[in-house]
Amino acid sequence: MNLLFRLAVFLSLWGCSGAQEQTKEENTEEVKIEVLHRPENCSKPSRKGDLLNAHYDGYLAKDGSKFYCSRTQDEGHPKWFVLGVGHVIKGLDIAMMDMCPGEKRKVIIPPSFAYGKEGYAEGKIPPNATLMFEIELYAVTKGPRSIETFKEIDTDNDRQLSRAEIELYLQKDFEKDAKPRDKSYQKAVLEDIFKKNDHNGDGFISPKEYNVHQHDEL
Repeated sequence: MNLLFRLAVFLSLWGCSGAQEQTKEENTEEVKIEVLHRPENCSKPSRKGDLLNAHYDGYLAKDGSKFYCSRTQDEGHPKWFVLGVGHVIKGLDIAMMDMCPGEKRKVIIPPSFAYGKEGYAEGKIPPNATLMFEIELYAVTKGPRSIETFKEIDTDNDRQLSRAEIELYLQKDFEKDAKPRDKSYQKAVLEDIFKKNDHNGDGFISPKEYNVHQHDEL
């Protein structure tokens, strides 16, 4: 992945603390998952906070008409997104949990886990539409809000992230890019991170403020 993509994902996640909190409603509907192919060897199934790379085609369950095909978008490149944080509809977040690289699934997503009563006119999805997706997962990698990334940034292991630690982490990431970035740009990124995440203003970002997607306890 190039720097611009990594940075876009990184910043979007730094700014989404608490964005996944939703009103709890009584819901008897569920996402139905059919595994079409699962590799025999699967050392890293997907979990919340992982960065996934996948192709998926979307259809209206009512008549089978296709409303989306990732292979026709962005020159046919598979989509990158972080699982479980709202980068995709809730139904896909659920449907792609515990999925292996190379696995293929067919899933049925009810309206309550898709676009609900409003639908999505721009995407040609009517109100109260049940959706069907065919998914092929290519890669599962460490996401920018994972506990592993938190520990990587937290170089002094004090369970909080200082400006110096985040600045060092960003500097290393900027150095991976062929296009040099001036100090003012790097400073602006750092200031934006603290503005959006240092909620108590103490100059540090705690695990709670970081909104870490824990696989194990810190």
